[in-house]
Amino acid sequence: MALFQSNNPVLKQSVFDKAPHIAGEAMTIRGTVNKMSFMLLMLMAAAVFSWGEFSRGGTAVLPLAIGGAIGGFILAMVIIFKKEWSPYLAPAYAIAEGLFLGAISAMFESQWNGIVLQAVGLTFGTFIAMLILYRTGVIRATERFKSIVFTATLGIGIFYLIAIVLRLFNIEMPLIHSSGTFGIVFSLVVVAIAALNLILDFDMIEQGAAQGAPKYFEWYASFGLMVTLVWLYLEILRLLSKLNRR
Repeated sequence: MALFQSNNPVLKQSVFDKAPHIAGEAMTIRGTVNKMSFMLLMLMAAAVFSWGEFSRGGTAVLPLAIGGAIGGFILAMVIIFKKEWSPYLAPAYAIAEGLFLGAISAMFESQWNGIVLQAVGLTFGTFIAMLILYRTGVIRATERFKSIVFTATLGIGIFYLIAIVLRLFNIEMPLIHSSGTFGIVFSLVVVAIAALNLILDFDMIEQGAAQGAPKYFEWYASFGLMVTLVWLYLEILRLLSKLNRR
């Protein structure tokens, strides 16, 4: 059942199982929180920069968005396969994602005033709510729970992949962009699945600390959690845009 320990490929159980145990240099929850906070600050700083480029009408905003998205994807792939490099690449990933999110957020804000503040608030509100539910034991990361979330996330990933391929042939998947009832319901489901990923991420971070994973796993785990948060924010932003178009 190791496959279902986390649907986030960054934080699978096998990753922790294969990690060498180094005396005095073990991963801690506090250390992971500190590094995650640092990465969030870097992401926000980069986002403010690219947002400013958009506000000033700079021609660099599109390259920043595209470069951030592509750069973030490449860095993520490298980190997943070279996790010991995460102390150096995870901050770079945060910057790349910040450049992308800042530009995208500015574009949404230019169409619907206040939508970004709402999306940020809902993202962090969801994060806090999921953390409370996890810490109080209201939602437990059981094997059945993990398998359901994994399957649902895999299904969403396949659906988005098909949508990307169809878009190359000028065919749009209506559920992704539609502001109708079914489009909104679809976005609500995706947001819910993204939120449930946080439960699995919290569980894996706790397990990694309990098992004495190497110190650099604090960066690796922070990176994995940021992957989920970025996904959650983008889905909430998409949902709010649909609601504003109704």
